[in-house]
Formats: sequence, structure tokens, C-alpha cells
Amino acid sequence: MNRLVRGIFILWVVLRFGLDELVLSNVPQAWIRRLARILTLGRKLDAPRGERLREALEQLGPIFVKFGQVLSTRQDLLPPDIAAELAKLQDRVPPFSSDIAVATIERAFSRSVAEVFASFDRVPVASASVAQVHFATLRSRDGRLRDVAVKVLRPGMLGIIEKDLALMRMMASWVEGLSADGKRLKPREVVAEFDKYLHDELDLIREASSAAQLRRNMQGLDLVLIPEMHWDYCHSEVIVMERMVGIPISQTQRLRDAGVDIPKLARDGVTIFFTQVFRDGFFHADMHPGNIQVSIDPSSFGRFISLDFGIVGTLTEFDKEYLAQNFTAFFRRDYKRVAELHIESGWVPAETRVDELESAIRSVCEPYFDRPLREISLGMVLMRLFQTSRRFHVEIQPQLVLLQKTLLNIEGLGRQLDPELDLWSTAKPFLEKWMLEQLGPQKFLDELKAQAPRYAKLLPELPRLLHQQLQHGAFASGREVAQLIAEQRRTNRLLQAVIYGGLGFTLGLLAMQWLIRIRLF
Repeated sequence: MNRLVRGIFILWVVLRFGLDELVLSNVPQAWIRRLARILTLGRKLDAPRGERLREALEQLGPIFVKFGQVLSTRQDLLPPDIAAELAKLQDRVPPFSSDIAVATIERAFSRSVAEVFASFDRVPVASASVAQVHFATLRSRDGRLRDVAVKVLRPGMLGIIEKDLALMRMMASWVEGLSADGKRLKPREVVAEFDKYLHDELDLIREASSAAQLRRNMQGLDLVLIPEMHWDYCHSEVIVMERMVGIPISQTQRLRDAGVDIPKLARDGVTIFFTQVFRDGFFHADMHPGNIQVSIDPSSFGRFISLDFGIVGTLTEFDKEYLAQNFTAFFRRDYKRVAELHIESGWVPAETRVDELESAIRSVCEPYFDRPLREISLGMVLMRLFQTSRRFHVEIQPQLVLLQKTLLNIEGLGRQLDPELDLWSTAKPFLEKWMLEQLGPQKFLDELKAQAPRYAKLLPELPRLLHQQLQHGAFASGREVAQLIAEQRRTNRLLQAVIYGGLGFTLGLLAMQWLIRIRLF
């Protein structure tokens, strides 16, 4: 019964905001369009379609708002006007009762709040669609008091989510079956992707683990602070972390008044992002201004503070190589290479003509070169490439779309802080270093070192394997045996060359270091 009532409400909102027009305009069954108009007699559709869609999602509640936020990252699927409007969605969710938050904490830790915390602020400092945050003071095992932030999952979320997801899947099937446009938008795949993101966010242990990984990765950079997790007090519904104190990055005047170097802050933000992407392949994928503060504590003055790690992105070595080569080819205006990379990646059908794809990519990229490099948006370049690629049936990988969305966030934030920010001059060293690491001698030595245990185990086995082959192949021709022996000799020569070459290379490096020290001292 509840599902039926919820379904009727959703249908009413869809018709009230004219969302049926988004999918019914090309429906061949005219009676469906006429019925929709009769049911919504008197409605006004003056506002743009993207604005109406955003308002409808806000009317439907936090789960649909979160869906719109995730949908806004799929700019490879959506028309630009709708994607831009959905990007404006914010979590405007009132906090839930502090009594419920306390009950959740006590259930998670099987102890009263007074036993867990020396003090607990019952008034939340932040509230979103999935969880809310309270400040508290924790008494650690050594008796010291620590200021902490306690993130508590919103109650009953799993049941609400499952019901709304079931309705979304049903609506997605309808949309996909009604028109060709509905099929092209792949609504069922988008809902499945949303399902994954949302269930990931519901497990706060996963968020705590992501924060710990980012904190470990960023320790040597000295540009960003990430809260430490108190693992004795982390649960799937509650996590306790170090309390971070800073000024929200959107309050630029307060930052200037505090003496923060704003242009340096903008460059540091870009450096942090590209380090996470090209060095670590593990990046904070929800870096909007609400999740970023700046420290004004003397010990860490001017550093970024990252918060909320519910969404992180990961990149494989293949993804990083694809991105680095695409960006490098783009700035060389080598559009043929960009087209070849799309085909080599397997995301474009193998039968695609390189010249046709090259021409389409040129039409996207060439206009950017009429402006200074500092005005070029790498995020917009990626977005336009994804949109252009639709006609070539490109299957865009979700991790790259998530990266593009985060890159747009970083660019917007960086240029809001410093309009003269040259993103390419910051990104270029990372791309060049990454390419050198992939193609240089260090990569060869690293691969050799990684494979050494395998070779060490294989070498003693070679005589026995050769003997077995000769025994089982007694009927083999003398020519085959000669070929096998020759192959064995070539293998031995290769191994000797690798060993002696590696030894010579190492001695050469030591000699160079010795000469450098002599010159320095």
C-alpha cells in the first residue's frame, strides 16, 4: 500500500512539472501524449526543462536529490542544459532528532553516549541526505581528551532507499520502452550505477577506509589535512573522526583577512587533485566547496582540509595512460592520436573509421586554441569529447566520467579563487613525469624487480623441463631438438645480458652519485 501511495505521488510530481514531455515528445502512440495533457490540465511549462527537472527531484525528497546529483555526473548521456541544471542540486535536508542519533550511537557501541564521550553536542553541525554530524569530546585509552566529529547514518535509510530504487527501476523500464530517446539515455544503467553509489555511501566503514587511504597517500605532500579515523569507534552506522577546524573555502574574504595566499591556494588545490589522479589513481570525487575548508591554525596554516569521503574514484594504470596520452595529444593538436586512443582503448567499435572520429574530435578541440591556455577547461574538453563520442557508440567508463565531474569542480573552484589560474601549467609536470615513469629506465628496473621471484623459480626448472621434452619427444625430429637447444641458448644469453646490463647500469648510477657528491662537497 505504501509503495502504491508513493508511486502515485511520484507520478503526480512527474506530470505536475511536465517531465513527461522529456520522454513523450517522440512517442508514436498519440493517445499517451493526449492522456498526459488531460491529466495535467492547467499546468504551466514556462520554465526550462532542466529547471523543472531539478525542482521535481527536490520535491520528491533526498533520495531523488541524490539521484539527480549522481545523474549530473553522466554528462556523456545528458543534454548540456539538463546536466548543468542538475549540477545545482544541493542537499537541503533538515536534521533528524538528536534522540535518534544518540540511540543509533548507543546501539552501535552497546554503551551509553556518556560512557563513550566525555561530552556530546546534541545539536548537529551539518545534515545531509545520508547522514548528519555532531561534535563531541572523546576520552582516549591514555586518558587524553580529543575533539572529534561523529557522523551518524540517517535512520531507516536502507528501507527507504530500497523502495525508491524499486520505483526508479520500474520508471526506467517505462522510459526505455517509450521512445528512442529514452533508450539512448540508458535509464536502467544509470539507476544501477546510482544503486551502487548509494549503497556504498550507506556503509560508513567504507567511507572511513577511503579517508584513511587518502590520508596515507597525502602524508608527504604537506598541502592537505584529512581527518584521522578513531577505529575503535567506527561502525557501519557511526564513525568517529578527528575534528577539523577551518574556514570554508567559499568564504574567500575571510581567508584573505586571515592572510591566506589565495593564488597559491588555487594552485595547491590543482596539485592535490593531479597528485591523487596521476600518482595514486585514488582521488576524492566529491570536492565541492561544502566539503573543503582551509586551516588557519599556525601549525598547518593555509592547507586544505578535505571532508566527506562517501564518493572516491579509482583509476587503473590503463586509465591513467589513456588520460595522460589524451591530454598530451590534445595540447599538441594531434587529433588523429586522440582518435586512435579512443579506438585502442576498446571504447569505440573497432570498425570505426579513424579519419571520421578525428574530424569530430577536431571540431570539439580546435575552438579552444583561439584562447590562452589558462582559459582552457580540461573538464569541458573531456565533457565535449564524451558528448561527441555518442554518435560513434562510445562506451564511456564510469570512473572517467566521475573524474571529469571532479575536474570540473576543481577548475571552477580554482578559477573562483584565482581567475588567472593556468591549469595546464600545473597539470603538465604531472603528465610529463607520469609518461617518463612509464617509458623510462626506472620502469624497466621496477618491472624486472617485480618479476625476479618468478624468474628465480623458473630458472632451476629449465634443465628438467628440457629433459622431459627430450624424453617425451624421442620421436621428434633432430631439427626440432636442435631448435629447442638453440632456444635454450638464446634464453641463457638473454638472461646473462639482463644480469650484466643491470649490474653495469647499477654501477653507472653509483658512479654518477659519487661524482655528484664530489662536485657538491
